[in-house]
Amino acid sequence: MTLAEYRKSEAAANGPPAHSVPGERPHPTPVQYGIIGLTLSVITAIEVGIYYVDMPTPVLVTALLLLSGFKFTLVLLWFMHLRFDNRIFSTLMVAGLALAFALFMVVLSTLDAGLL
Repeated sequence: MTLAEYRKSEAAANGPPAHSVPGERPHPTPVQYGIIGLTLSVITAIEVGIYYVDMPTPVLVTALLLLSGFKFTLVLLWFMHLRFDNRIFSTLMVAGLALAFALFMVVLSTLDAGLL
């Protein structure tokens, strides 16, 4: 008997796990983690490639910030498990991200980083 077969037989005998809540999403499988890791790697490669393309600074900064924000969101949702937790945690994290982004833009504008 393999470990997977054993777990299936235990689940069938004992019913759903005690920690499962109705409407709760199942946690990702190792394959899903691999896909997310591959996606993050591809986005990082795109960011590195964009840096070497000759484009105006505001466009470059905007593109890199958007891609970085998307990667940050993926890491939060999947690797920090916010996708599976209470929605208040996701709301607080998104609010913190928005405040940090606003502060970052103010600092860049104040230091004349060429954004405007």
